[in-house]
Formats: sequence, C-alpha cells, structure tokens
Amino acid sequence: QVTLVESGGGLVQTGGSLRLSCAFSGRILVINVIGWYRQAPGKQRELVASMTSKGTTIYADSVKGRFTISRNNAKSIVALQMSSLKSEDTGVYYCNANMLTATGPSSEYWGQGTQVTVSS
Repeated sequence: QVTLVESGGGLVQTGGSLRLSCAFSGRILVINVIGWYRQAPGKQRELVASMTSKGTTIYADSVKGRFTISRNNAKSIVALQMSSLKSEDTGVYYCNANMLTATGPSSEYWGQGTQVTVSS
C-alpha cells in the first residue's frame, strides 16, 4: 500500500515562512510527477507547484518567487518551502503524486492534507 503523509503545517503570521514535507512509502517504482495542491475554504482545490521526474517545475502565478518545491529521492520526501506568506495562502495543502507502483499501473495518490493558516 502506498501512502503519502504531509507534515509541517501550522499557524504563521503574514510575511512568515513554513516548510511542508510529504513522505512517500510503499512499493513505489517510478514517481512521474509530484505536486502540492491547496484548497481554501469555499474554493476549489488548486495546483500550487509540481515537479516532473526530470525536475521540471511549475508554479501557480500567485506563488512564483515565494514558494519552492524540492525532492529528496534518497529519503522519498518532497518539500514545499513557503516564504513571504500571505493571508490568501491559507488553506489545506495536499501532497499529490502520479506514480507507478509494484501493484498496478501509474495512478494518482493523495495525502491527507495539512492545514496552513496565515494570520495578519
């Protein structure tokens, strides 16, 4: 069974920083794409940042220059470094991955989410 477990969320003041981590476990063969999504209250879930297996990254316009996605292959961890946080960054952040596992074809997996609250 493949699991993604996020950590690092919390309450931070405007302008502050947080680092989210997502730990992967299970019989993972290939990670095609990893990413972070967020969902604010009353809004749809949106892509924040993603990284392909070749290292190509994509960022939402709203976080460019403030957020950085990174991956530690040895530790099977993907991180999201967030700085200059704004109140509109508040939401539940989800780790997402498209992976090929030992038990089936490439599929999409989600973590349980971690709350980020930015207060003014």
